[in-house]
Amino acid sequence: MSVVTLYGVCAVTFMMVMYALEHRGRRFIMGFAVGCLLSSLYGFLSGAWPFGVVELIWSVIALRRFVTTRDV
Repeated sequence: MSVVTLYGVCAVTFMMVMYALEHRGRRFIMGFAVGCLLSSLYGFLSGAWPFGVVELIWSVIALRRFVTTRDV
C-alpha cells in the first residue's frame, strides 16, 4: 500500500467518523470540515481531481454549517 493510499484511508475514515458524530455538537461539524479538506488533498494527491474538487466544496458547506449552528 502506498503512502498516499494510506493517507487517503485515514483521511476518509476520519471524515466519516466526524460526519457520524455531527449531532453531538459543533466541534464535530468542524471536524467533518477538516476531514473534507484532508480528503480533498488526498483526491488531488492521488490524481482524482474531481474527488478533490467535490470534497473541497463539501468542506465549504460544512464550514458554513459550523458558523451558523449553535451548540445546544
